[in-house]
Amino acid sequence: MKTRIHIDQKIISGALQLSGSKSISNRLLIIHALSGSINSIRNCSNSADTCVLQKALSSTSSIIDIGLAGTAMRFLTAYYASRNSDVILTGSERMKQRPIGVLVDALRLLGADISYAEKEGFPPLKINGKTLDGGIIPMNASVSSQFITALLLISPTLKNGIQLELDSEILSKPYIDMTLSLMKQHGVGSTWQGNTISVSPGIYKNEIVEVESDWSSISYLYEILALSEKGELEVSYVSENSIQGDKKVMELYESFGIHSEINDGVLNLKKIKDFQIAQSLTFDCKEIPDLAQTLAATACGLGINIKLTGLNNLPLKETNRLVALKVELKKCGAELRITNNNALEVLSNSEFPAIDLDFETYQDHRMAMCLAPLALKSKSVLIDDSEVVNKSYKTYWDDLKKLSFSIHSRKN
Repeated sequence: MKTRIHIDQKIISGALQLSGSKSISNRLLIIHALSGSINSIRNCSNSADTCVLQKALSSTSSIIDIGLAGTAMRFLTAYYASRNSDVILTGSERMKQRPIGVLVDALRLLGADISYAEKEGFPPLKINGKTLDGGIIPMNASVSSQFITALLLISPTLKNGIQLELDSEILSKPYIDMTLSLMKQHGVGSTWQGNTISVSPGIYKNEIVEVESDWSSISYLYEILALSEKGELEVSYVSENSIQGDKKVMELYESFGIHSEINDGVLNLKKIKDFQIAQSLTFDCKEIPDLAQTLAATACGLGINIKLTGLNNLPLKETNRLVALKVELKKCGAELRITNNNALEVLSNSEFPAIDLDFETYQDHRMAMCLAPLALKSKSVLIDDSEVVNKSYKTYWDDLKKLSFSIHSRKN
């Protein structure tokens, strides 16, 4: 599906309600499955990734295909390894290129029976589930926080619990904090001293919970407002005490002239009149990697330079996001420099081209959602494979329509 985005008026206003956080929903689904119920989550994410995970957890098939859902692959690898069932866990061709050896090695140390059905170190996996011993596990924390979360989520079910010894710099720490917070909410405590996280054997309580709106999705609304001439937005179902690391977008977008505050569960965003944006910005994205593409596209649209660091895991996502950004933002006249495969510098064209832009998405939902708002600066934007947004933000195109964007979709 190709979608063309156009907008005549550059003043943005509206009120939106977004689906529940994908990150929170996916963790809760595993916790509730381990507690014996997956039907007590309110405002659960309607993203494709979450739907895939829900379907897998209720399936009795011996072959589980999670498609492009990376979170589901990591969480289910640990889940099935600790359950009394035998499955083949597979996914899309891109998923078969995403390494999972660090997680498999850790699970094997816990006593798991996992083998590679095709290429060593990559999905698909043959998992013969059983009760695992647990114990002390050294873990490379610089690859993916989801590996750590996958182990933590099953840790109360292990005979001896778990002691995770993180032996390197921790990426995306807020996501680990989120996991431990949700575990505590369901009756399982933990300790984190130095680089060691310890969880004792225990039982998850079956709690009815309500999921707050997804801050990763909200970030695209900040981008839209930053690229507009003037505007205000309201987003409901937002927690002032959010456990999502991407809430940091509130702070970051002050640098782009967007002021926001939360009152009684409603997020209010407003573009500051006559705000003078610095011509060069630098952000460390080590703890907020999902905001990197949004920040890069925003800077490009505003004609300013930006340097983003701490991007170690971006090459390992749905696509190599560093390379994808370099290719697509070049179409806007920007020059992008990649350093050590973990830093990105965007040198923007001060005059954004008033032309029709044709963007590829590389089967990456965040590429589609960060590039579409550039329609505010160009003549129009054409997004290829536009339905990929369903992976995390199913109503993205409908919400853009509510903000006066003209959206026209057609089959390729």
